[in-house]
Amino acid sequence: MPATNKTLPPTKAKPTAAGKLAASLAKLGLHSPMDMVLHLPMRYVDETQIMSMQQAALLGGRMLQVEGVVTECDVQYRPRRQLVVTIADDAGQMVLRFVNFYGSQITQLAVGTRVRARAEIRHGFFGSEMVHPDYKIVNQSTPLPTQLTPVYPSGTGVSQASLRREIHTAMQHIDWHDTLSDNLRSQYGLLEFEAAVKCLHHPPADVDESSLEDRSHDAWRRMKFDELLAQQLSLQRAQAARRSKSAPSLDCVGQLSERFLQQLPFALTSAQQRVLAEIRRDIAAPHPMQRLLQGDVGCGKTIIAALAAAQAIDSGYQAALMAPTEILADQHFRKIAGWLEPLGIGVVWLTGSLKKKEKQAAREQILSGQAQLIIGTHALIQEDVQFARLGLVLIDEQHRFGVDQRLTLRNKGNHHQLVPHQLMMTATPIPRTLAMTYYADLEISVIDELPPGRTPIMTRVIDQERRGEVIERVGAATAEGRQAYWVCPLIEESEALQLQTATDTCAMLQQALPHLQVGLVHGRMKPAEKQAIMADFIAGHTQLLVATTVIEVGVDVPNASLMVIEHAERFGLSQLHQLRGRVGRGTAASVCLLMYQGPLGGVAKQRLMTMRASTDGFEIARKDLEIRGPGEFLGARQAGQAMLRFADLETDQELVDQARALAQALLAHTLPDSENIVSAHLQRWMNHREEYLKV
Repeated sequence: MPATNKTLPPTKAKPTAAGKLAASLAKLGLHSPMDMVLHLPMRYVDETQIMSMQQAALLGGRMLQVEGVVTECDVQYRPRRQLVVTIADDAGQMVLRFVNFYGSQITQLAVGTRVRARAEIRHGFFGSEMVHPDYKIVNQSTPLPTQLTPVYPSGTGVSQASLRREIHTAMQHIDWHDTLSDNLRSQYGLLEFEAAVKCLHHPPADVDESSLEDRSHDAWRRMKFDELLAQQLSLQRAQAARRSKSAPSLDCVGQLSERFLQQLPFALTSAQQRVLAEIRRDIAAPHPMQRLLQGDVGCGKTIIAALAAAQAIDSGYQAALMAPTEILADQHFRKIAGWLEPLGIGVVWLTGSLKKKEKQAAREQILSGQAQLIIGTHALIQEDVQFARLGLVLIDEQHRFGVDQRLTLRNKGNHHQLVPHQLMMTATPIPRTLAMTYYADLEISVIDELPPGRTPIMTRVIDQERRGEVIERVGAATAEGRQAYWVCPLIEESEALQLQTATDTCAMLQQALPHLQVGLVHGRMKPAEKQAIMADFIAGHTQLLVATTVIEVGVDVPNASLMVIEHAERFGLSQLHQLRGRVGRGTAASVCLLMYQGPLGGVAKQRLMTMRASTDGFEIARKDLEIRGPGEFLGARQAGQAMLRFADLETDQELVDQARALAQALLAHTLPDSENIVSAHLQRWMNHREEYLKV
């Protein structure tokens, strides 16, 4: 065979077991020894005692531990394939049943093997048994643990044994010094850091197990306090850092603002006037505003945003409004351009769906300053979009944007080292405790009043078996000249399945209501197609709109007075409230029908009953927080923002208040060694992640 000069491509080295474990730990956010040490147990199991099988057989329904020798190990087929293992001690025997098992377990649990098993005792047809117990292979001299066994939050590729080993190793390599002085610990009644952590990882056998489980133990109290203090220090320091920067003083409430207010066909509510005054005061200041404007669906946040933009333009600067979807951005553009363009203001629309020439023309107007208000989607933060004098950034549904996206837009306004003011808006009201803890770095404005003339929405919960009645209700509403929405179920497992459901539902309704013009809108449509369908619905050419959740925010059709939400049990409270807010925007009595498929689970039933009982967004948000907790309530949190892993806002309000007060005192340097305490505490708990909070 002739020689060749070809070289074989280098072979990729297979990752080692240690490398795989490190990658799996990284997915859990565990990078450093301190990360490992602060990865605290979510629960504990008591493996310190063994009960005889005779005693265990009398105590069904409890988690117990037994030990015995395997006397039988068989694969049985009754009614399905399963591994049935019998173990015995001097007093009796117990069946261990595995419905799902590996072939290696048959060898592992061979006759004669000594096994220690822990599970809930059940009384089956063949006597006492454990189904899928936790078990260990032991010998007669294997000692019992003297402490409760911790169970840690885990993930794919990370076993409990691996976590316990890695945490044990990490505890040998960290700096245990206490970030809080003896005086501070005494003042707040706190355990030492090292004692608290070691107690939680290795609780003694005589510990009050219930206090560990409900996290009322003094060791948990120290962890919660430290976590809350780190968060409050981060947020308050971020606020101070922002106030040290310079921003353009948008202090001119001039002719544009006055003419704008005069030509409005309605008067602002007292809540809108109060919020507008707060924003006007903030953007007139020489440091950047960072304000969250929250208010219920339909309370009139858009007009406040437009008035803030008018003040920026009066002051010689540009304003930019970024929305998460083209439907919402288009809604804002139509409404705000309708107000401002007749006053001679250049309003430009910029989204990813524009043609190349249209995008280029928009970018040129933005760069030249001809565009005074720019409205769009993520397209606003593309590299090739440059502003002439950006003074105010408006972000709608701010929780849908990450920190990096908000920061990118704000940085486009760096003009002579001036940082633009930022107003973020949300129609998901945030309960007070959550706002004080997660948004302590923001000023918060609340529009807690709906405009006059808005009719209350009647909400009904109805079994999907009555679908025929619901279709008749849609026909009756449209016969009266009204319009209706039919929202298809949320199917998280498959976007394609959700689309198919929407398509099938549309076909079914077209057949059932042949005299109606039925439209369909979903997330996979091209933006221009979506806009055309929405325009038909807004104009009244389409009487019934079948939709997925793309209509959740921003759609404003006053003539739509009926909404049907199919499989409402699959939606969260916040999303149900947002969807319901698409009706009730005119003067006609409006109805929202929540169709469900029974039987309902406890949480789903709770959600639907809450929706039926209240239309108050703040009350619904409070209930949502109660049901789901802060992490779930806030949804996909912005990268880097500190989530609370240990503290609970409902039960730990006293600790929240104490941590906030101590953070204020430390940052004001009114306590001894304040600077070192702040630095050490943040390094331990935040590991520099607090930098993300400065946006």
